[in-house]
Amino acid sequence: MINQVILVGRLTKDPELRYTADGTAVVNVTLAVSRNFRNADGIIDTDFVNCTLWRRVAENTANYCRKGSIIGVTGRIQTRNYENKDGKRIYVTEVVAESVRFLGGKATELVESY
Repeated sequence: MINQVILVGRLTKDPELRYTADGTAVVNVTLAVSRNFRNADGIIDTDFVNCTLWRRVAENTANYCRKGSIIGVTGRIQTRNYENKDGKRIYVTEVVAESVRFLGGKATELVESY
């Protein structure tokens, strides 16, 4: 079976580095990814994809990227579910990153650097 995802988009907020109880680095980010077509109203929609980054990938992303940074993520889709405090079943779909490429800063930073 194949479970491979490649996304390029902008970070919606600054990455916040955390560590698990055993000391493993983890960052959860949301990537804003524009679709490659316009909807019926002529607008390009954007999908907001939750991604989980682990270990060195998490540390580097937290150190070198900020809100608005353009990154490329290669990884896999993972689903999980849990029961919340109200007893309701919650389903989560996310991308678990295997690698991240830093492709550029915020749009304003790119314009100012030329």
